Amino acid sequence: MSNDQARTRPLLIVISGPAGAGKTVLCSMLLAERKDIVRSVSCTTRPPRGSEKDGVDYRFMTEQEFLDMERRGEFLESAVVHGARYGTPRTAVESALKSGLSVALVIDVQGAALVRNAVRNGPESGLLRNGFVDIFVMPPSVDALRSRLAKRGEDSAAEIERRIGNAAAEMLRAGEYMYVVINDELDKAFARLKEIIEHERGKAA
Repeated sequence: MSNDQARTRPLLIVISGPAGAGKTVLCSMLLAERKDIVRSVSCTTRPPRGSEKDGVDYRFMTEQEFLDMERRGEFLESAVVHGARYGTPRTAVESALKSGLSVALVIDVQGAALVRNAVRNGPESGLLRNGFVDIFVMPPSVDALRSRLAKRGEDSAAEIERRIGNAAAEMLRAGEYMYVVINDELDKAFARLKEIIEHERGKAA
C-alpha cells in the first residue's frame, strides 16, 4: 500500500461523551470541513426535538419498527438510553466505508462499547476492524458541564442533575477509549480531534 493510499484509508470514528461535553458540535464542525467524512444517522424511538428532521438528525421510528430491525440483525449496535431505543444501521456504515468514505458515529458509552466489541469480533481483514478509532470528549469539569447544560435551556434543574449523575458514570469509562479530548476551548479541542483522525488515517491498514 502506498503512502497516499494509507492516508485515504476510511475510518469508523466513534465519538462519545456526556451530554453537554460538545461531542455533537465537534462532529458537526468536522463534517462541515471534511467532505470525505459522513455522519451515520442513528435510528431512535424517541420523538423529534426542536428542529430535528427525520433522515437527517435521526431516523425516527416506532418501537415495533425498531424491534423488527433489531431482530433481523440490522444494527451494528443498539441500546436503551433515557428510556428510548437507539441503534446504528449496519448496512449504511459498511456501504460508506466500502465507497472510501469515513463514517462518524456520535453515540453514548453503552453504544460505543457494543461497536467496539463488534469490531473486535469481526473479520481481521474487514474494513471495520482495520479503520476503527474511538474518542471520548471530556468536559473540563463537572461545574463547566452543569453550566453548559443550563445554558442550553432544554432541561429542568432536576433533569440537569440527572444528566450530571450520568456524566460522572460515563467519565469513569473514558479509559476504555483510544483517545480522550478535553473540550475546554472548542477550537483547541477541534484541532486535537483532527490531529487524531489524520494520525489514524496515516496508519497502514
